[in-house]
Amino acid sequence: MRRFHRTVIAALLSSAAATALCGQQTPPIALTLKRTLELALQNSKDIKIARIQASVADRAAMISKADFLPNLYVGSGAGYTYGIPETPGGRAPSIFNVTYTEQVFNLPLRGAAKEQQEQAKAQKILLEDMRSAVIAGTATAYLELAKVRHSLELLRKENDSAEKILGVTQERAGEGLELPMEVTRAQLTKAQVAQRVLQLESRQEELETYLRDQLGLGPEQQFELAADELPGAAEQEGANLVALAMEGNTDIRLAQSDVRAKEFRYRGERGGRLPTVELVSVYSLLAKFNNYDQFFQTFQRNNLNVGVQVQMPIFSARTKAAVGLADVNLQVAKATLESKKSQVSADVKKKTRRLREMDAAKEVARLQLQLAQQSVSALQSQFEEGKTNLRDVERARLEESDRWMAYLDATFQRQQAQVELLRTAGQIDKVME
Repeated sequence: MRRFHRTVIAALLSSAAATALCGQQTPPIALTLKRTLELALQNSKDIKIARIQASVADRAAMISKADFLPNLYVGSGAGYTYGIPETPGGRAPSIFNVTYTEQVFNLPLRGAAKEQQEQAKAQKILLEDMRSAVIAGTATAYLELAKVRHSLELLRKENDSAEKILGVTQERAGEGLELPMEVTRAQLTKAQVAQRVLQLESRQEELETYLRDQLGLGPEQQFELAADELPGAAEQEGANLVALAMEGNTDIRLAQSDVRAKEFRYRGERGGRLPTVELVSVYSLLAKFNNYDQFFQTFQRNNLNVGVQVQMPIFSARTKAAVGLADVNLQVAKATLESKKSQVSADVKKKTRRLREMDAAKEVARLQLQLAQQSVSALQSQFEEGKTNLRDVERARLEESDRWMAYLDATFQRQQAQVELLRTAGQIDKVME
């Protein structure tokens, strides 16, 4: 009986220990920017969908290409006949038949097949674009979340300063040294800080949810971010970015692919004026119950036909119309490509200028922060000497905190502009370096 009690107690203790362990939260994981991007590329649902779509395009291209590969069919056309033996397809009824076909020379079909193959390559470009979008979106979210978390730390300190200012002001108002308006102003400052904290906490939750989804993390998984900057290799390269964009920009690459596809189609349709050649072979096993011997002089059970089928177009209204349509589509594709090049060139230059503006704004914010820090240091020294009061010091700390957040905002805006510029120039992979 005692042994039974010990067993029950041990089981209860083990259950309690297991429950306690389950109740413990998973420790946060440390994420660098590079590791975050690697996880996003591995787990992104958007990339998986784009990869499937690229695979579907490849399979569709193989269907068009199949006409130029060997095709072997077996079947049967057995059935009752009354009168001359024939089937709806024009072939003689047979117990068993084998058909072999293979296109040898058919330029319209060849052009259509190459067009679809080029469209499959365009789908791979879209896959690369989705990869770039995931890198840009994840990097931006990572950098913004780091900024938001730092800003929240500053705001919580700012809340302490606002609390002290309110306490001092209320005390002085009670002594008749301050107007009620000053108390209201101090209360307003504290309320504004609390409002900003709530706004940033909401944004922090949104960004954390987005990153967990992109990285494939659990809904409750916590993570810490390293204070990463964009790598030096991600810096803009001036006018050279325009040349890089002409080669790496997704819109330009898609437009170039579309021009190639339309050229294949145009050349193929023009080839419709030439003859087509197809390898054909048919074997048929015939039956006497179809009354072949009543309509033909001799009956042969096994029949084999092998050769080529050649068609020479003399006049084809369809070919003329198809060539005209393909020519128009080609001209539209070429015009679209030139338009995309001009648009991307202007966009790169615009975003390069914006990045320079963000550099200037960041430098202004840095100097304002430095000035606020020096002001706090000076007031702190005066406070220790009894030349100023605590409220002035805390107000200076509030100003310093605001300047800190302005500097963080300017830094993030510059990083965001840099990511956008690199993506436009097709150089977003440099963020991974």
